[in-house]
Amino acid sequence: MIPLSIIIPALNEATHIATFLQHLAPLRADGAQVIVVDGGSSDATPALAQPLAGAVICAPRGRATQMNAGARSARGNVLLFLHADSRVPQGSAQLILDGLAQSGRLWGRFDVRIEGQHRLLPVIAWFMNLRSRLTGIATGDQGIFVSREAFEHCGGFPEIALMEDIALCKALGKLGPPLCLRARIATSGRRWEKHGALRTILLMWRLRLAYFFGADPARLAKIYYGQNS
Repeated sequence: MIPLSIIIPALNEATHIATFLQHLAPLRADGAQVIVVDGGSSDATPALAQPLAGAVICAPRGRATQMNAGARSARGNVLLFLHADSRVPQGSAQLILDGLAQSGRLWGRFDVRIEGQHRLLPVIAWFMNLRSRLTGIATGDQGIFVSREAFEHCGGFPEIALMEDIALCKALGKLGPPLCLRARIATSGRRWEKHGALRTILLMWRLRLAYFFGADPARLAKIYYGQNS
Protein backbone atom coordinates (compact mmCIF):
# COMPACT_ATOMS: atom_id res chain seq x y z
CA MET A 1 0.00 0.00 0.00
CA ILE A 2 1.06 3.60 -0.60
CA PRO A 3 -0.21 6.77 1.12
CA LEU A 4 -2.22 8.36 -1.71
CA SER A 5 -3.77 7.39 -5.03
CA ILE A 6 -5.07 10.13 -7.35
CA ILE A 7 -7.88 9.04 -9.66
CA ILE A 8 -8.83 11.11 -12.70
CA PRO A 9 -11.82 10.24 -14.90
CA ALA A 10 -11.21 11.53 -18.42
CA LEU A 11 -13.12 11.76 -21.68
CA ASN A 12 -11.80 13.64 -24.71
CA GLU A 13 -9.42 15.76 -22.64
CA ALA A 14 -6.53 15.82 -25.16
CA THR A 15 -6.37 19.62 -24.98
CA HIS A 16 -5.74 19.65 -21.22
CA ILE A 17 -4.54 16.23 -20.06
CA ALA A 18 -0.78 16.61 -20.59
CA THR A 19 -0.59 19.96 -18.79
CA PHE A 20 -2.79 18.63 -16.01
CA LEU A 21 -0.64 15.54 -15.46
CA GLN A 22 2.60 17.51 -15.60
CA HIS A 23 1.20 19.54 -12.72
CA LEU A 24 0.88 16.30 -10.72
CA ALA A 25 4.48 15.23 -11.39
CA PRO A 26 5.76 16.48 -7.98
CA LEU A 27 3.13 14.36 -6.24
CA ARG A 28 4.19 11.31 -8.23
CA ALA A 29 7.80 12.03 -7.31
CA ASP A 30 6.77 12.02 -3.64
CA GLY A 31 5.17 8.60 -4.00
CA ALA A 32 1.55 9.29 -4.98
CA GLN A 33 -0.02 6.97 -7.54
CA VAL A 34 -1.73 8.69 -10.48
CA ILE A 35 -4.43 6.76 -12.35
CA VAL A 36 -6.21 8.11 -15.43
CA VAL A 37 -9.46 6.30 -16.22
CA ASP A 38 -10.49 6.87 -19.81
CA GLY A 39 -14.16 6.51 -20.67
CA GLY A 40 -13.72 5.80 -24.39
CA SER A 41 -12.18 9.01 -25.71
CA SER A 42 -12.30 9.58 -29.45
CA ASP A 43 -9.21 11.80 -29.29
CA ALA A 44 -5.63 11.19 -28.12
CA THR A 45 -6.33 11.43 -24.39
CA PRO A 46 -5.04 7.92 -23.47
CA ALA A 47 -1.88 8.23 -25.57
CA LEU A 48 -1.05 11.65 -24.15
CA ALA A 49 -1.70 10.48 -20.60
CA GLN A 50 0.30 7.24 -20.80
CA PRO A 51 3.82 8.63 -20.24
CA LEU A 52 2.69 11.05 -17.53
CA ALA A 53 0.57 8.79 -15.33
CA GLY A 54 1.31 5.75 -13.24
CA ALA A 55 -1.49 3.91 -15.02
CA VAL A 56 -4.05 4.55 -17.74
CA ILE A 57 -7.02 2.21 -17.69
CA CYS A 58 -10.27 2.03 -19.61
CA ALA A 59 -13.77 1.80 -18.19
CA PRO A 60 -17.32 2.25 -19.48
CA ARG A 61 -18.22 5.90 -19.90
CA GLY A 62 -19.65 7.61 -16.85
CA ARG A 63 -17.86 9.57 -14.17
CA ALA A 64 -18.96 7.30 -11.30
CA THR A 65 -18.17 4.10 -13.21
CA GLN A 66 -14.75 5.42 -14.20
CA MET A 67 -13.87 6.58 -10.68
CA ASN A 68 -14.92 3.25 -9.17
CA ALA A 69 -12.75 1.44 -11.72
CA GLY A 70 -9.82 3.65 -10.75
CA ALA A 71 -10.43 2.96 -7.06
CA ARG A 72 -10.33 -0.78 -7.69
CA SER A 73 -6.93 -0.37 -9.34
CA ALA A 74 -5.58 1.97 -6.68
CA ARG A 75 -2.99 0.97 -4.10
CA GLY A 76 -3.38 4.01 -1.86
CA ASN A 77 -4.64 4.13 1.70
CA VAL A 78 -6.32 7.43 0.76
CA LEU A 79 -8.06 8.11 -2.56
CA LEU A 80 -8.22 11.59 -4.14
CA PHE A 81 -10.68 12.07 -7.00
CA LEU A 82 -9.81 14.91 -9.36
CA HIS A 83 -11.32 16.44 -12.47
CA ALA A 84 -8.97 16.69 -15.43
CA ASP A 85 -9.28 20.49 -15.55
CA SER A 86 -8.27 21.09 -11.92
CA ARG A 87 -5.00 21.97 -10.20
CA VAL A 88 -4.27 21.00 -6.62
CA PRO A 89 -2.50 23.40 -4.23
CA GLN A 90 1.16 23.00 -3.40
CA GLY A 91 1.82 20.33 -0.79
CA SER A 92 -1.67 18.90 -1.24
CA ALA A 93 -0.71 15.30 -0.46
CA GLN A 94 0.67 16.29 2.93
CA LEU A 95 -2.31 18.55 3.59
CA ILE A 96 -4.64 15.62 3.00
CA LEU A 97 -2.68 12.97 4.88
CA ASP A 98 -1.79 15.17 7.87
CA GLY A 99 -5.26 16.68 7.98
CA LEU A 100 -7.01 13.32 8.12
CA ALA A 101 -4.56 11.94 10.67
CA GLN A 102 -4.72 14.96 12.97
CA SER A 103 -8.49 15.46 12.75
CA GLY A 104 -9.44 11.81 12.94
CA ARG A 105 -11.80 12.33 10.03
CA LEU A 106 -12.29 9.87 7.21
CA TRP A 107 -12.86 12.12 4.22
CA GLY A 108 -12.86 15.70 3.04
CA ARG A 109 -12.35 18.21 0.28
CA PHE A 110 -10.51 21.43 -0.61
CA ASP A 111 -11.91 24.89 -0.97
CA VAL A 112 -12.23 25.77 -4.64
CA ARG A 113 -11.10 28.67 -6.79
CA ILE A 114 -12.65 29.00 -10.25
CA GLU A 115 -10.30 30.28 -12.94
CA GLY A 116 -11.61 32.46 -15.74
CA GLN A 117 -12.49 35.99 -16.81
CA HIS A 118 -16.11 36.25 -15.70
CA ARG A 119 -16.44 38.58 -12.71
CA LEU A 120 -18.95 36.28 -11.00
CA LEU A 121 -16.58 33.31 -10.77
CA PRO A 122 -14.99 34.36 -7.44
CA VAL A 123 -18.49 34.88 -6.01
CA ILE A 124 -19.61 31.46 -7.22
CA ALA A 125 -16.55 29.84 -5.62
CA TRP A 126 -17.15 31.67 -2.33
CA PHE A 127 -20.73 30.40 -2.16
CA MET A 128 -19.67 26.87 -3.13
CA ASN A 129 -17.18 26.78 -0.26
CA LEU A 130 -19.64 28.23 2.22
CA ARG A 131 -22.45 25.90 1.16
CA SER A 132 -20.12 22.92 1.47
CA ARG A 133 -19.12 23.87 5.02
CA LEU A 134 -22.73 24.34 6.07
CA THR A 135 -24.11 21.18 4.46
CA GLY A 136 -21.17 18.77 4.64
CA ILE A 137 -21.63 18.08 0.92
CA ALA A 138 -18.80 18.48 -1.57
CA THR A 139 -18.74 18.42 -5.35
CA GLY A 140 -16.17 16.89 -7.67
CA ASP A 141 -14.76 20.35 -8.40
CA GLN A 142 -13.50 20.45 -4.81
CA GLY A 143 -11.29 17.37 -5.03
CA ILE A 144 -12.99 14.81 -2.78
CA PHE A 145 -10.56 12.64 -0.81
CA VAL A 146 -11.45 9.65 1.35
CA SER A 147 -9.81 6.80 3.19
CA ARG A 148 -9.99 3.54 1.29
CA GLU A 149 -11.76 1.89 4.21
CA ALA A 150 -14.52 4.52 4.30
CA PHE A 151 -14.90 4.49 0.51
CA GLU A 152 -15.31 0.72 0.45
CA HIS A 153 -17.64 0.79 3.45
CA CYS A 154 -19.97 3.10 1.49
CA GLY A 155 -19.77 0.93 -1.63
CA GLY A 156 -17.95 3.56 -3.69
CA PHE A 157 -19.70 6.05 -5.94
CA PRO A 158 -23.28 5.10 -6.76
CA GLU A 159 -23.14 4.42 -10.49
CA ILE A 160 -25.77 6.96 -11.46
CA ALA A 161 -25.73 9.33 -14.41
CA LEU A 162 -25.42 12.54 -12.38
CA MET A 163 -25.05 13.66 -8.74
CA GLU A 164 -22.73 10.77 -7.90
CA ASP A 165 -20.51 13.10 -5.86
CA ILE A 166 -23.44 14.35 -3.78
CA ALA A 167 -24.69 10.79 -3.24
CA LEU A 168 -21.25 9.66 -2.04
CA CYS A 169 -20.96 12.63 0.32
CA LYS A 170 -24.33 11.79 1.86
CA ALA A 171 -23.16 8.23 2.49
CA LEU A 172 -19.82 9.38 3.89
CA GLY A 173 -21.58 11.94 6.06
CA LYS A 174 -23.13 9.07 8.02
CA LEU A 175 -19.59 8.09 9.04
CA GLY A 176 -18.65 11.61 10.11
CA PRO A 177 -18.26 15.20 8.85
CA PRO A 178 -15.77 16.13 6.14
CA LEU A 179 -12.40 17.74 6.66
CA CYS A 180 -12.78 21.10 4.87
CA LEU A 181 -9.31 22.24 3.84
CA ARG A 182 -9.03 25.97 3.24
CA ALA A 183 -6.23 25.46 0.71
CA ARG A 184 -7.78 26.06 -2.69
CA ILE A 185 -7.97 23.73 -5.62
CA ALA A 186 -8.16 25.62 -8.92
CA THR A 187 -10.75 24.47 -11.41
CA SER A 188 -11.60 25.72 -14.87
CA GLY A 189 -14.46 28.16 -15.29
CA ARG A 190 -15.01 27.04 -18.89
CA ARG A 191 -18.46 25.59 -18.11
CA TRP A 192 -19.71 28.84 -16.58
CA GLU A 193 -18.13 31.03 -19.26
CA LYS A 194 -19.35 28.94 -22.19
CA HIS A 195 -22.97 28.66 -21.09
CA GLY A 196 -23.33 31.79 -18.97
CA ALA A 197 -22.63 32.04 -15.25
CA LEU A 198 -26.17 32.82 -14.10
CA ARG A 199 -27.69 30.27 -16.46
CA THR A 200 -25.36 27.56 -15.18
CA ILE A 201 -25.98 28.43 -11.53
CA LEU A 202 -29.75 28.31 -11.99
CA LEU A 203 -29.52 25.03 -13.89
CA MET A 204 -27.46 23.39 -11.13
CA TRP A 205 -29.77 24.65 -8.39
CA ARG A 206 -32.73 23.30 -10.32
CA LEU A 207 -31.11 19.89 -10.82
CA ARG A 208 -29.94 19.56 -7.22
CA LEU A 209 -33.37 20.49 -5.90
CA ALA A 210 -34.96 17.93 -8.20
CA TYR A 211 -32.48 15.30 -7.04
CA PHE A 212 -33.21 16.15 -3.40
CA PHE A 213 -36.90 15.46 -4.06
CA GLY A 214 -36.14 12.11 -5.66
CA ALA A 215 -35.86 12.80 -9.39
CA ASP A 216 -34.23 10.10 -11.51
CA PRO A 217 -30.52 10.98 -12.03
CA ALA A 218 -30.70 9.63 -15.60
CA ARG A 219 -33.41 12.18 -16.44
CA LEU A 220 -31.43 14.94 -14.75
CA ALA A 221 -28.34 13.98 -16.74
CA LYS A 222 -30.27 14.36 -20.00
CA ILE A 223 -31.27 17.88 -18.94
CA TYR A 224 -27.75 18.79 -17.80
CA TYR A 225 -25.87 17.46 -20.80
CA GLY A 226 -28.58 18.61 -23.19
CA GLN A 227 -28.26 22.19 -22.00
CA ASN A 228 -24.46 22.04 -21.75
CA SER A 229 -23.73 20.50 -25.15
